[in-house]
Amino acid sequence: MTHIPVLGRSSQPELLVLHSVRIQGMADDDAVAGRFGLDQADARELLLDAEAYGWIRQAAFGETAGWSMTERGRAEDDRLLAEELAGTGARPVVEQVHEAFVPLNGRLLQACTDWQLRSEEGGRLTPNTHTDDEWDARVLGELEGLGGELGPLVAALAAVLARFAGYDTRFSAALGWVRAGRGEWVAGTGIDSCHVVWMELHEDLISTLGIQRSA
Repeated sequence: MTHIPVLGRSSQPELLVLHSVRIQGMADDDAVAGRFGLDQADARELLLDAEAYGWIRQAAFGETAGWSMTERGRAEDDRLLAEELAGTGARPVVEQVHEAFVPLNGRLLQACTDWQLRSEEGGRLTPNTHTDDEWDARVLGELEGLGGELGPLVAALAAVLARFAGYDTRFSAALGWVRAGRGEWVAGTGIDSCHVVWMELHEDLISTLGIQRSA
């Protein structure tokens, strides 16, 4: 029997488009629309509106190009998020999940580091060449454990704010690629890797609660 998650309030498209740019850091039209399953034409129109208001701008980094958020856009996203949080009464749930997430975040960062680097004698770090199956199996086991703990947290979030749904399944999908021998799906960029999914959730949580990342 397939478990159907209980979803809470759906966010307004204007918020979803702006917030999609924020949590992805830089995203093209397709990535913005796809992040929350929006109609591409509607998302494009809202992106152009946001650009006109000075909330986002076109940006490029190397061969990557897309929309990025301005300080004015961040302030507007903060306003919309705070308004939504107050209107749904979801703050206690999001705060509880964030509190549980913080120690998991430290474990995730360590696991990603261990996937990329190994500590040799004297504490010197060297690249992980993935020739030690036991080492890699330990790291993968930690990631799988984190994926298991992520599920209930995402379910709790999605039950009050529907836009939080899917982080756990995306993380599990990335793990599936790793198990299939695609190690770049642990911490790679430009793909929906474990690290990318996790960092998006982290940004989603702290921005929803109005917490500065530096804090």
